[in-house]
Amino acid sequence: MLPQHLLLLLTTLLHLFTSTAALGVNYGTIADNLPSPTQVANFIKTQTIFDSVKIFDTNPDILRAFANTGISMTVTVGNGDIPALANTRNARRWVANNIKPFYPQTNIKYICVGNEILFSNNQDLINNLVPALRSLHNALVKAGLGNIKVTTAHALNIFQGIAVIPSLARFRADYARSFFLPLLQFHRQTKSPFMINPYPYFSMSPKTLNFAIYKLRRGVIDRHSGKLYTNMLDQLLDSTYSAMNAVGYGDVDIVIGETGWPSQGDPSNVANVDNAMSYNGNLIRELLAGKGTPLMPNRRFEAYVFALFNENQKPGPVAERNWGLFWPNFAPVYNSGVLRNGAQTVPTPAVPAPATGKQFCVPKQGISDGQLQSNIDYICAQGVDCSPINPGGACTYPNNIRDRATFAMNSYYRTRGQTFNECNFGGTGQLTTADPSHGSCQFL
Repeated sequence: MLPQHLLLLLTTLLHLFTSTAALGVNYGTIADNLPSPTQVANFIKTQTIFDSVKIFDTNPDILRAFANTGISMTVTVGNGDIPALANTRNARRWVANNIKPFYPQTNIKYICVGNEILFSNNQDLINNLVPALRSLHNALVKAGLGNIKVTTAHALNIFQGIAVIPSLARFRADYARSFFLPLLQFHRQTKSPFMINPYPYFSMSPKTLNFAIYKLRRGVIDRHSGKLYTNMLDQLLDSTYSAMNAVGYGDVDIVIGETGWPSQGDPSNVANVDNAMSYNGNLIRELLAGKGTPLMPNRRFEAYVFALFNENQKPGPVAERNWGLFWPNFAPVYNSGVLRNGAQTVPTPAVPAPATGKQFCVPKQGISDGQLQSNIDYICAQGVDCSPINPGGACTYPNNIRDRATFAMNSYYRTRGQTFNECNFGGTGQLTTADPSHGSCQFL
């Protein structure tokens, strides 16, 4: 009989190297020209090789559309809802309203609590994240839905330092013990994955472009481990594993929540069809082959490509509206290798209309009502005309705080020189070319 410590090691290795792979896609809906959720569900099931879908909310129409399709779903809790869900009663109510009406007809696999919380630098969200994960897990167990796992997705600002050698990567010193240890303990206890959003598109430099898009012939050697890396994604995955392993949690599964490459961007941008096809095409081939990484050989990763569609109302640079593998009419933007039966028909896509150049200041997604109200209070105290969002004003309908904050933030931006810094608002604002005017509420 094997000694206990060897049995534990064998169990860990089996978990680490035989986890079930899944190829999924992120289904975003920030657009005004997308097909119905029912059409989307049918397309994914019958025309693509995706077996999993991740959405950024709990849209009931989407959850109903994917019922009885066999496609597993990941739903998302908005960042602003995290503090409330640290409360047990609120978590039970959230599960009762957003999960129980759809499960098990819709195969909900994960609940992703927030998105890239450390990147927000919001201490209220950071401090409440692990308690919210625990509350939601306990609420699921109490409701008899313990098979649904709870996780959260991380941007890769989680490492200490900038230039990361994969085998020496460590979590940020300011959060290693206070945040990552209890988080990883939760994942181990509940058998839920550590989810990351690795984007070589955001990590590369002009010198490392070919390495990022799987075109570097010689590869890069990690001088500490001696391992050879032929692409940047493997570096990012192994950096994550090394950081987890260094704090004693190398056995926790890793899921790729988002990764992709945009097919169009601003002039001189590396976002183009050739680079997107090279990155996503090679990514999908490697994931399906189950090659693993230098530090995790033969490991099969569950991954969600970003994104299903080009979304024409996403704010920010041109690239933000061009991450999709497909146009809204289901025509492929390029051949990514995800259509069934090897279909490679790539029609010439319609060229999106050029932006007018006028930009508007709007709140980022996931900003809490408290933060939005603080922005309104500050702006109105600075002498900006807030009468349109006061009772009886032209911009009081729909009567929600996000719309009022959007008008106030844009008015401040417009009257203070229209510079990027005037739309910062402590990291809660962003610029977009999509005009948020509606009805009689016209934005300057």
